[in-house]
Amino acid sequence: MHILMLIVIGLVLLAVFFFGARLLNWSEKSGATAFIWVWLVASIVNGALGVMRAGIPIINEIGAFIPIFGIPAALAWYLARRYRR
Repeated sequence: MHILMLIVIGLVLLAVFFFGARLLNWSEKSGATAFIWVWLVASIVNGALGVMRAGIPIINEIGAFIPIFGIPAALAWYLARRYRR
């Protein structure tokens, strides 16, 4: 359930970056690209906290990192490629 919640949060944050860039007269590509970097840092911090504070084995956190980072980042990459301005 935690993985699903983080994926949904990532998708909502992607929408904020994507449409926020449009509102600020930036290109949608720059919003999606910025999101990927921010989401990478947030995903790594989430994994580190899981290992250090919750005592989750690192192999489990790596397995959870893949969909948590991968799904929103893949959609951001697609949007950045589709809206090349």
